[in-house]
Amino acid sequence: MDLVTYWLGSVPEFAVPFALAALGLIIIERAGVLALGAEGMMLVGALAGIGMQLALGLPGLSMLAAMAAASAVSLLFALMVLLLRINQVIAGLALVFFCQGLTGLLGTLLGWTNRPVSGLQAAELWPLSELPVVGGLFRQNPMVFLTVLIFVAVVWFLNRTRTGLKLRAVGENPQAADAAGLPVLRYRLAAILAGSALMGLAGGFIAVLSTKMWIADMTGGRGWIAIALVIFARWSPWRAFAGALLFGSIEALIPQLAAAGVQLPQYFMLMTPYAVTLAVMVWVAASKRAGASQPGALGEPYVREERR
Repeated sequence: MDLVTYWLGSVPEFAVPFALAALGLIIIERAGVLALGAEGMMLVGALAGIGMQLALGLPGLSMLAAMAAASAVSLLFALMVLLLRINQVIAGLALVFFCQGLTGLLGTLLGWTNRPVSGLQAAELWPLSELPVVGGLFRQNPMVFLTVLIFVAVVWFLNRTRTGLKLRAVGENPQAADAAGLPVLRYRLAAILAGSALMGLAGGFIAVLSTKMWIADMTGGRGWIAIALVIFARWSPWRAFAGALLFGSIEALIPQLAAAGVQLPQYFMLMTPYAVTLAVMVWVAASKRAGASQPGALGEPYVREERR
């Protein structure tokens, strides 16, 4: 029972990076831009967050720095796909490799590698935190509770506001949106900046509030899992949130089994999240539901002069 209690209590912290990164991807792709650079954006956010934390020791500012840094780097991606109209798959992959090299170099040159920082104390939702077994779910890092509020705000924005509906229209049919007077490229640029900020926040959470130090390539493929999660969720934020909890529960189980003395091969446990990712992708393909809610113009560059 102790194993179950500690496991449940640790699931939200493991799920937050998946949830935030997937939400950022959904915002960008709802505008019609195929985003494969989540891993790179998370690394940039992690490095910027840890740098700010080492400098000032204020977690709130560190999270803002992570968001700002990822948004700034995303301007390079926006330049490639919106103005130069480079293939969005190639641009996304190139961005990941660029960010991996850049963050590894800067982290080493600035001496930020393996330097511990202070995080945040856990917050409690009393009296729910006193419940047996599941009480740990309500004793979490404040960022866990903020993530739920972010999801509520984004879902309301996308589904209940005129601006959100316009952004979705740009992703579904940019020609029709342009004919209705919507600035397609501006909406796509705004989506890239906002979505990248959330991916940077996910990376900042990993570095500053979870691991509490910077290590090169510390995101460990979570950005790629977030991409699979978006497809699994069929571009629905709440399905992505549920999927993030699923992957978070798998990751959270690994250290708990090790602490309980369960003898399992180390590399088998490390590959488990990625094996589940592959299984999810196969299930989506087999069920023929991959494109059920896919934005109509996803991955298609828009050139106003070529509007038909």
